[in-house]
Amino acid sequence: MKNYRNWIIAVNLLAIIAYFSYTVIEKERTLRHGKLILLALAPVDPRSLMQGDYMRLRYSIADSIDLHTAAPRGYLVVRLNEQGIAKGIRIQDDALPLNKDEILIKYTLSNRNVLNIGAESYFFQEGHAVKYEHAKFGGLRVDEKGNSLLIGLYNEKEKFIE
Repeated sequence: MKNYRNWIIAVNLLAIIAYFSYTVIEKERTLRHGKLILLALAPVDPRSLMQGDYMRLRYSIADSIDLHTAAPRGYLVVRLNEQGIAKGIRIQDDALPLNKDEILIKYTLSNRNVLNIGAESYFFQEGHAVKYEHAKFGGLRVDEKGNSLLIGLYNEKEKFIE
């Protein structure tokens, strides 16, 4: 009996390692091959006494979409302008239909009817708040499935803030 228990533990451990490895590989693929889009930021308080310096991100694109009729999970469909800045087109429950030049971003709605796209905070080194307080855009890499990763903040000239 003890031998079976050890095998079950080993198999579960391998399954967990395989799952985490897969998610890391998927995120790395999104970082390398995902499309860069910029989302305009809406103002939010950038400080947290418990976590140090960070900026809680809220995207102004959520203000243009009626969240009261939105499903708890779905896709935000955006289209990019010439500068790569995303404009919200619609929300939909499924990945399809998708028109030419439209990009999907997976979303969830929080209990407070706040649109979450998976990148709601940006942490930075303590004492560097001044550098980021004038950020105008969040830069995301988005893959073809709608998965997004925040890669940094951008200023009003669409330049990466280092």
